[in-house]
Amino acid sequence: MAADLSTSINIKEPRWDQSTFIGRAKHFFTVTDPRNVLLTNEQLSHAHRIITDYRKGIVSPGLTEDELWRAKYVFDSAFHPDTGEKMILIGRMSAQVPMNMTITGCMMTFYKTTPAVLFWQWINQSFNAIVNYTNRSGDAPITVSQLGTAYVSATTGAVATALGLNALTKHISPLIGRFVPFAAVAAANCINIPLMRQRELQHGIPITDENDNRLGESTKAAQQAISQVVVSRILMASPGMAIPPFLMNHLEKKAFLKRFPWMSAPIQVSLVGFCLVFATPLCCALFPQKSSMSVSRLEPELQEKIRTSHPGVERVYFNKGL
Repeated sequence: MAADLSTSINIKEPRWDQSTFIGRAKHFFTVTDPRNVLLTNEQLSHAHRIITDYRKGIVSPGLTEDELWRAKYVFDSAFHPDTGEKMILIGRMSAQVPMNMTITGCMMTFYKTTPAVLFWQWINQSFNAIVNYTNRSGDAPITVSQLGTAYVSATTGAVATALGLNALTKHISPLIGRFVPFAAVAAANCINIPLMRQRELQHGIPITDENDNRLGESTKAAQQAISQVVVSRILMASPGMAIPPFLMNHLEKKAFLKRFPWMSAPIQVSLVGFCLVFATPLCCALFPQKSSMSVSRLEPELQEKIRTSHPGVERVYFNKGL
């Protein structure tokens, strides 16, 4: 009879070393696996039960270590790390590739007319708003008015950027015009993410010591977390929005697409999808999910509080969000 699985495995942390880029990449290739979108509620509930029981020291009969880690990654793909709530399906990181390849491919195919720009930038920012809310850091609620302000501001910024650049590029090479959607997406990320997470910038995000003891909330930590996410998101979009324009510019001169112009959108969506399969986990892995900063960089009053109550603590840790 096989021995019961040890209860000493640390499933609070990822399976791979998060101090290295390779370890983080392995982690995020698992978290962003698009196949996780197809998991049923029963499968998610089963993984939730395995993980919550294991955290209480209860091991399911016959459970192996590989099955435990699989359950952990299913759990992590669907449940928020701070609130514990089940995340909206299209807001999960595992939905990033199928959703973004469709939206980005269409943005880059239908970018020449004002109605098309308005429609696809609106669709993209609606999706981004859901993703940014779903993957926020911390466990504090965000109000409907804050959500509305962020959504309207980001959509307006993206559309204005796209329309403005479209006007500027009308008399330039068509190839340059293909990069207008990327510029709009980059501008919108710089607006959307800070606004969707404005409560964190105003009130701070939870910070802990290395043993997960909560020390308070920090706006400085929120600034670092959000800036890292903005950089990751822009770079995540880069390959899918920078490589296909060159290929499509070349392909559209060939006889095949001249004969079957309707194939342009499916080809573009497929090219974007191929890029995103790799760009999404690799750009998520640029910064540790459990980010950290020196106590000396925190707000003065928080530094004083930590040095009084936890004199040995030199670094604090926080979930940066995605």
